[in-house]
Amino acid sequence: MIYIMKNRISIFDFSFMPAGFGHYKVTYTSPVTFKKWTCVTPNMMLIDATKNADSPKVKDLNELKRICKNSLK
Repeated sequence: MIYIMKNRISIFDFSFMPAGFGHYKVTYTSPVTFKKWTCVTPNMMLIDATKNADSPKVKDLNELKRICKNSLK
């Protein structure tokens, strides 16, 4: 029998670094595989809704994860 580990997404799965005026370099680390995806985003509304929020919504965290995983290298 195969068990699939599924962890709930958390703000602790992300790291944020300023990357210029109005931009953040965001790194998402998978809690299961520990793979890392990095992107630079100018979407400050999303950064405010995740990094600067007391309790970020899962919807916003999933959107930020999607942006990181689909960014062009």
